Amino acid sequence: MGVFIGYPILETIRLAFTHPYTGEISLYNFQRLSRDFHFWNALKYTFLLAGIVIPIQVTLALGVSLLLLRRFKGSNMVLYIFLIPLTISDVAAALIWYNILTGNGYLNRILINLGLLKSPLHFFGYQYRSMEILAIVITEVWRATAIVFVIIFAGLQMIGKEYLEAADVFGASTYQKFRYIILPMIKPSLQTALIIRTLFAMQIFGVVWILAGRDIPILAGETYYWQIELKNPNVAAAYSLIIACISIFLGFLYIKLLKPEYLER
Repeated sequence: MGVFIGYPILETIRLAFTHPYTGEISLYNFQRLSRDFHFWNALKYTFLLAGIVIPIQVTLALGVSLLLLRRFKGSNMVLYIFLIPLTISDVAAALIWYNILTGNGYLNRILINLGLLKSPLHFFGYQYRSMEILAIVITEVWRATAIVFVIIFAGLQMIGKEYLEAADVFGASTYQKFRYIILPMIKPSLQTALIIRTLFAMQIFGVVWILAGRDIPILAGETYYWQIELKNPNVAAAYSLIIACISIFLGFLYIKLLKPEYLER
């Protein structure tokens, strides 16, 4: 832990607060990135993507989990199909959806052959940034919803059937069972899922870089750009530290806001 986690963190902090030319301790790197308009755009788009993707994934994962809890014929097949994208890397997922959504991709071919479109939809290019965001959201929801689903579905399995059976005896509606039994009891799982998914959302890189490049700047992408393209590890470390601080703060909020009721007393 000390070698593979502790040392890189300490080195990142050292680089972030070290002047790249004089070697002195200073806030130069943070001042430099704050003056770069790409930083503010990266901050905006990182939060925008997280704010769109995470609620969709949580809602979808919770809905599918509740559906599979009913145990219908073919539910195991639905479970396996839903988990398939979890085995695919972010780069592979981005390439798959690029080939689907590109101008001569499968989606446009199908819609044109069906007569629903006369000209292809354009998802990629600087002038189509709103469509690029849509492509990124579709790819991320398809690729990473399974992570949230696994955690929430596991939490649902821990709810004793006697609670739901007792609620049926007392005439509780489906909404009442969800509001007063299921939701409070899966709070720990929901908390864990949100923390993990938010950490990944703050670090999103491969999907955005392949589908949009710097058309849609994000914090992890700018970190890569400063480190690899501009050969400036100090500013890259400052970006990394900002990502870490944002992730820690959001994780703290989740822990506070989604604390189980039995721990609030």
